[in-house]
Amino acid sequence: MAPMQGSSDQDSPWLRRNHFGERAHDFSLMLGGPLHQLFRKSHLSGDAGEHLQWRVVVISLIAWLPLLILASSEKAGLISFLKDVEVHARLLVALPILTAGELVVNWWTRSAVRTFVKRRLILPSDLPRLDKAIESALRLLNSKVAQVALLTLVYSVGLWLWGNRVPIQTATWYGMPIGRWHLTPAGYWYVFVSIPIVQFLLLSWYLRFFVWYRFLWQVSKIKLNLISTHPDHRAGLGFLGRSAYAFGPILFAQGAMLAGVVASRVLYRGEALMSFKLQIGGFVAFFVLVVLGPLLMFSPQMAETKMKGLAKYGQLGQTYVEDFERKWDDQGPTPVPDLLGTSDIQSLADLSNSYSIVSSMRIVPFGLNDITRLAATTAAPFLPLLLTIFSVEELFIRLIKVIF
Repeated sequence: MAPMQGSSDQDSPWLRRNHFGERAHDFSLMLGGPLHQLFRKSHLSGDAGEHLQWRVVVISLIAWLPLLILASSEKAGLISFLKDVEVHARLLVALPILTAGELVVNWWTRSAVRTFVKRRLILPSDLPRLDKAIESALRLLNSKVAQVALLTLVYSVGLWLWGNRVPIQTATWYGMPIGRWHLTPAGYWYVFVSIPIVQFLLLSWYLRFFVWYRFLWQVSKIKLNLISTHPDHRAGLGFLGRSAYAFGPILFAQGAMLAGVVASRVLYRGEALMSFKLQIGGFVAFFVLVVLGPLLMFSPQMAETKMKGLAKYGQLGQTYVEDFERKWDDQGPTPVPDLLGTSDIQSLADLSNSYSIVSSMRIVPFGLNDITRLAATTAAPFLPLLLTIFSVEELFIRLIKVIF
């Protein structure tokens, strides 16, 4: 099969070819960039992102294990460290998930890009525009300037924000109540190594969010081959709502960090869990909106497709019904055997079903199930905190009542 018109072996290095010599239209939010190259040189990753389990273990241990060792130099410091729920939620729950989440994100986003091509949502004549969007996205992901900017942000704004937090009132495992920066050895590692690692990974994910939705925005400017009668009731774009599940692990990690802060205040400051309900609710709603909201960029094309579908099938239905009425009414009383099995009636039913599908078509590529699942994923880390209000038996009974 001949290569795509206008392509050559000297095409952009970002775009690979399959075994037929055609553009593979491959896309990855995870492979490439200075961080990926660092992992490769340290043998924590292969060319295709292998050895994920080692990256999770090594990064988590670098952030957490030195704190345990340094805090052990003083017994009181060790006890204080082991009781610091906020730190453990950040370093032993959120950090491993932020690292491991790349596997889920890579699979979902790659699958979504390939679906545009496999389902012919992007016609062959517009594939060069898709290639340009992929190339632009990968160029931004591989930008050393962007990575340096994130690192600079972590060690400038990040440290400034930590330094302006509530002053230390009593001695802790990480600091003494003598100014904001009178830190213990464990505190120095925590402030200058552990927290920056988490912040850098979070900012890297935010950059990927931006790159992904910028890429989808460029795709939304292509005239898509949408079908109003598609059985997903979203003109064939229902997969985009499901592709948002890719960011579920990142939402869970964000929820775990906030849950750690809330747990620390509830367990050690005596604050009521219910006093945080507005913050938790707003947090969940915000991140669901961040993930699903940008998909509304496809709504104009979807709305146009629905309007055209209603007009087309409305006109087709009118023409067919007129012919149907003329044919059967003109025959007068018709014997029942002549009506049984006639293709005219079946075609009328099929036309009615098609019009119903167009009428029920949504003009957003996601549904209530997608919203619910992402909200549940974000809120899941807060469920253990309910044990501060209910006993295990009471919580189990309430969950059973909700389910059934």
